[in-house]
Amino acid sequence: QVQLVESGGGLVQAGGSLRLSCAASGRTFSSNIMGWFRQAPGKEREFVAALTWSGGSTYYADSVKGRFTISRDNAKNTVYLQMNSLKPEDTAVYYCAAREKGFVVTVHYDYWGQGTQVTVSS
Repeated sequence: QVQLVESGGGLVQAGGSLRLSCAASGRTFSSNIMGWFRQAPGKEREFVAALTWSGGSTYYADSVKGRFTISRDNAKNTVYLQMNSLKPEDTAVYYCAAREKGFVVTVHYDYWGQGTQVTVSS
């Protein structure tokens, strides 16, 4: 019902910046919550940030608060994750996800993108 296409991953030096994009298509009206998650090697997938289309509320994990910013372009059905002051610990596969309703800070979203690799060199 909802397709998510991610872009923007890559290699960056510690302290640098990177912006991830997630374009949503299909029955996007059914998903009011958009989130970003990441999974490092040997670790479980964790919540990074999220927003709601209707209200514009934002949520951040403590580990990225003050460094990452989630935003949206309603006309393009696109969500962005601006990542600043990147650290080697931020290295992971980053996933875009959509959820119709329910809890925001959870990994139990309804739709997922393919993931994009972000590598931060030390």
